[in-house]
Amino acid sequence: GEENLILLDGRHEFPFSFQLPQEPLVTSFTGKYGSIQYYVKAVLERPAVPDQSVQTELQIISHIDVSSPALLTPVLRSQEKMVGCWFFTSGPVSLSAKIERKGYCNGEAIPIYAEIENCSSRLIVPKAAIFQTQTYLASGKTKTFRQMVANVRGNHIASGSTDTWNGKTLKIPPVSPSILDCCIIRVEYSLAVYIHIPGAKKLMIEMPLVIGTIPCIGFSSRNSSITSQFSMDMSWLALTMPEHPEAPPNYADVVSEEEFSRHVPAYPPPIDCEEQLCCPVFAYIQEFRFQPPPLYSEIDPHPTDVEEVQPVSFMI
Repeated sequence: GEENLILLDGRHEFPFSFQLPQEPLVTSFTGKYGSIQYYVKAVLERPAVPDQSVQTELQIISHIDVSSPALLTPVLRSQEKMVGCWFFTSGPVSLSAKIERKGYCNGEAIPIYAEIENCSSRLIVPKAAIFQTQTYLASGKTKTFRQMVANVRGNHIASGSTDTWNGKTLKIPPVSPSILDCCIIRVEYSLAVYIHIPGAKKLMIEMPLVIGTIPCIGFSSRNSSITSQFSMDMSWLALTMPEHPEAPPNYADVVSEEEFSRHVPAYPPPIDCEEQLCCPVFAYIQEFRFQPPPLYSEIDPHPTDVEEVQPVSFMI
């Protein structure tokens, strides 16, 4: 029940705690056409004068463990394209690529294994990139925004030559983790390996990626040292983009509109909110400032549902 509390002039602090709802909470996210945000509001009620209130954002992270069997599965794709040269065909360009697993975390370097064979008469350039696709679902309509978040360039391959990527690395920048179980917003990633062919359409293959929050433990790869480092220090989630980051290449510079419509992955139907999987959730109250929240919050490797937070202060 409510209690009347008489406070003297001065500063008063009241520590408090709260328990998050039992149902799954979607990771906090701010995107191109929408956002998922949580707030905590404290109200000071005083007789005969208007209420005084403060509000601060609550960062929620719904964890994704990349050690799950589904995310440890290798992904392999291959494709071949005939290249025409005026009135005759010069030959095919073939591409196959593989990644060791489907799930990675921020800061990890993805080793890419690829075979490129150039039987055309052109000089070709292979590249790889990570794409983020934001999908917004509301009122029966869907809107999609897609952007490149990282890329790497390979060597030129002359006519009649081949090239092999034996673990060429592409580092994942600080990005939001995948959001796969939300009814209104999805955030999905893919790794694309593509080839620029002068005078012809690009050859491109895409492999699905899941950006998780709990690093893979004991995975035997060149990333094992990074993984062990992450398992000891989860503060990597506090990484934010620099104030003036270097803009990544536009997606339109890599793929034409016609190719974009072909390569945008077919998404599964929206998952009913009641059927979402229950994920461990962690929350914290960030210090109140008039600025956007960081991309990530620092988390405890062993989160609990009840969190002690910073006290709320009032000046009377």
